[in-house]
Amino acid sequence: MKNKKLLGSGLLLFTALIWGTAFVAQRVGMETIEPITFNAARMLLAAVAVGLVSLLLRRKEKKSPDARSPEERKSCNKNTVSGGVFCGIFLSVASIFQQMGLVYTSAGKAGFITAMYMLLVPIIGFVFLKRKNTWLVWLAVLLGVAGMYLLCVTETFTLTHGDTLVCLCALFFSFHILCCDHFVKKGDPIRMSAIQFLTATVISGAVAAYTEEPTWAKLHSALIPILYCGIISGGVGYTLQIVAQKFTDPTIASLLMSMESVFAVIAGALLLREHMTGRELMGCAVMFLAIILVQIPLPGRKRE
Repeated sequence: MKNKKLLGSGLLLFTALIWGTAFVAQRVGMETIEPITFNAARMLLAAVAVGLVSLLLRRKEKKSPDARSPEERKSCNKNTVSGGVFCGIFLSVASIFQQMGLVYTSAGKAGFITAMYMLLVPIIGFVFLKRKNTWLVWLAVLLGVAGMYLLCVTETFTLTHGDTLVCLCALFFSFHILCCDHFVKKGDPIRMSAIQFLTATVISGAVAAYTEEPTWAKLHSALIPILYCGIISGGVGYTLQIVAQKFTDPTIASLLMSMESVFAVIAGALLLREHMTGRELMGCAVMFLAIILVQIPLPGRKRE
C-alpha cells in the first residue's frame, strides 16, 4: 500500500511537470497559428487519445461480471454523457481564454494566474453551493489576491490584456472543477473525460471557423506544440491524474498538482528565456504560499 501511495504521488508530480511545460508549447504554438485554432486541434487530439483509453478499458470491463443493476448502468451512462458535455463547455471556454491570453503574457505568469482556480473554487463553492470554509482558506484567498496584485497589476493599477484573459480562464477552470466534482461520482471518469474533450473540440472548432482562418499549413507549422499539448498534456496528463488519485490522499494530490505553476515558470525561463521582475517573482511566491495553504485541512475538521 505504501508503494502504491508513493507511485501515485510520483505520477501526480510528473503530471504537474507535463502541464507546467505545456505552457511553453502553447506559447511557442502562438507564433504561427491563431489561438482558438490551436485549441481546437489540441482538444481533438486529446479526445482521440482519451477515447482510445476509454475503449480499451470498456473492453476489459465487458470481460468481467457487472454487479450493477440495469437502472444503475443507465444512470451511470446518463451522468457520464451529461457530465462530459457540461464539463466540456467549461473546459473549452477556459482553455480558449488561456490560449488567447498566452499571446500577450509569458508562460510563467500564465501558469501562476491559472493556478488561481485553487483559490476560486472555495469562494464559488461558498457563494453558490453554501459550502463552509475554514479561516485558513480565507487567509489563502487574501494572500492569493495580494500575490495576484504583485504579479499582474501594473503601476497604473490596471491588468494587462493578457493577464485579464488568463484570469477569466482561471474563473472558468474553477467552474470546470466543480462541475467535474459533481458528475465524476455518478459516471465513468475516463469516458466523461473523452466526451468533454470531444465537446471542447466542437465548440473550439466552431468558434475558430467563425473568427479565424484555419488552414492545414498553419496546423502543420505548429504541429509539435499541438501534438505535445493534445496527446501528452491532454491525453496522458488527464489519464495519469485519474489513475494516480486512486492511490493518493486528495490533499496531497491537490498540492502536488499545484506544482504545475512552478514548473511553468521554470520551463519558461529555461526554454523561452523569459525573465520576471522582482515584483513578479514576489507575487509568484505569495500566490504559491496561498495555493499551499488552501490545501491544508485544520486538525479536527473534516474536509470535503
